[in-house]
Amino acid sequence: MTDLSNIDKELFQKPSLDEFQNITLQSHPPKILLLYGSLRERSFSRLLAEEAERILKVMGCETRFFNPHGLPQVDDAPETHPKVAELRDLVQWSEGMVWSSPERHGAMTGLIKSQIDWIPLSVGAVRPSQGKTLALLQVSGGSQSFNAVNQMRILGRWMRMITIPNQSSVPKAFLEFDDNNRMKPSANYDRVVDVMEELVKFTLLTRSVSGYLNDRYSERKESAEELSKRVNQRAICSTRP
Repeated sequence: MTDLSNIDKELFQKPSLDEFQNITLQSHPPKILLLYGSLRERSFSRLLAEEAERILKVMGCETRFFNPHGLPQVDDAPETHPKVAELRDLVQWSEGMVWSSPERHGAMTGLIKSQIDWIPLSVGAVRPSQGKTLALLQVSGGSQSFNAVNQMRILGRWMRMITIPNQSSVPKAFLEFDDNNRMKPSANYDRVVDVMEELVKFTLLTRSVSGYLNDRYSERKESAEELSKRVNQRAICSTRP
């Protein structure tokens, strides 16, 4: 430590496998929240998320959906709005998430972005989405593209989530679902199974150790009260025009 004079030696920790030995692994069903990005009556992003939910349930997960109908635009309503409160409560409840968006004009939809924008990076000293797992899905009306999942991946990192490596992009989604709104057998369906399997594995691996994985030197230097003041002040400044 002689050449690291800027570091507080008492707060510095060397990561070690020994730290994992005293952690009790949680055995309850993984809690997964699913969000989708279209309000159409026959929304293919919703249908894809519903298909993902069926797979997750068979894999032993507890799942919940957020219905974005009635969710106001960010800053157009107070945080106490019922739909905003519902979304935030679901985020707090969850251990992992699935985001499913159409690609519209080469990007994810504003609806999926609005949902993420309503999720706060912090509530006091608590970061609601930090350390939670995330799987990404997208549907396209034409040829396969990855613009939406790539943008959502950036969002996932910004929300301090563990975004799994695998992802699913379903081209020509109108051909992938039958008259009962069930996804047809295909390589695209198999990929969705792969992504959900990976999400569950990552959730099982990380949820019990999330506190340790997200324990940071810089934040150990601050008390919870000091951290809360700094984060909230930054949030206030970022909302000023």
